[in-house]
Amino acid sequence: MKKGSLITLTARGLYCEMGDFYIDPWKPVERAVVTHAHSDHAYRGSGSYLVADEGIALARIRLWSEENPDPKIEGVTYGKQLDINGVKLSFHPAGHILGSAQVRVEHKGEVWVVSGDYKLTPDPTCRAFEPVKCHNFITEATFGLPIYRWPKPTDVFGEINNWWRRNQEREKASVIFAYSLGKAQRVLAGVDASIGRIYTHGAVERITEAYRDAGVKLPETTYAGSVEKKKDFIGSLVIGPPSAQATTWMRKFGTPSTGFASGWMMVRGARRQRAVDRGFVLSDHADWPELNEAIRATSAETVYVTHGFMDEVVRWLNEQGINAVRLKTHFLGDDAPELIDEENEAILPKWRV
Repeated sequence: MKKGSLITLTARGLYCEMGDFYIDPWKPVERAVVTHAHSDHAYRGSGSYLVADEGIALARIRLWSEENPDPKIEGVTYGKQLDINGVKLSFHPAGHILGSAQVRVEHKGEVWVVSGDYKLTPDPTCRAFEPVKCHNFITEATFGLPIYRWPKPTDVFGEINNWWRRNQEREKASVIFAYSLGKAQRVLAGVDASIGRIYTHGAVERITEAYRDAGVKLPETTYAGSVEKKKDFIGSLVIGPPSAQATTWMRKFGTPSTGFASGWMMVRGARRQRAVDRGFVLSDHADWPELNEAIRATSAETVYVTHGFMDEVVRWLNEQGINAVRLKTHFLGDDAPELIDEENEAILPKWRV
């Protein structure tokens, strides 16, 4: 980034000096503007947080800590423009998870957009991505290779439903691993709940309740920890975070069939590496065509590419006549870990790079 740019890269994160705020900082700062509640974008310990109002409840869950049990969080309606020290700031839907947003920053006619994470695939659990015109666009590149082209969600959920039914016939529980925030709720919204009972890990259940409170329609679920008899899980669907796979939590379900929902399941060998029976290609990030479509829709003069296949996307965009620059940040995309407090079935308060 050029010296004196409206947004610059610092040791604490993306910084707007004119407005004196950071966007998705990876260290505590006085004023943080947050694109969404995943742990590599929402870091605990800052003095105050500004988020899209649909993401307030999720931000409170993820930013809570024993040191700061009541973080200062303010919500702003999508599209509403704020004036912060002469800098215009607004949030625009990113289509990633509930409350996810792109951050538009403008000063003296210069416009930047920080995308956070995003996808264009329709998702009933969050607002659809809205392209925003700008001069400079900071984009993710989690799945920035041509091999990543998502199948239709209806096809994926058809596969999950058929797997669930087959396991039910074999008197097995179906345990599917999906990130507790966003992916798990998308699985819930897409499966056929008439097949059988649905149970959740504690970390998933807490987030799911926040989605319901926000008006997202999801099928009935039961907290798995409230069930005493293993036989009650026979024929059911159980949704847990990936980190729970290697914990004693799995003992509840006897000898279940296991599955994993992730965009990485498109890669040969990914299912074997995850040590699961089935892999389902389902991502909350843009695939290759969506990345290209979203970037072109901004009409940006310069595109900064971060977290993911940065070099490959930068090379491709420059070959297409779009000025692109590699931007190294601490964002992790779909590799962001969810560390589990096994005893309390909750996401631990710190993330690792």
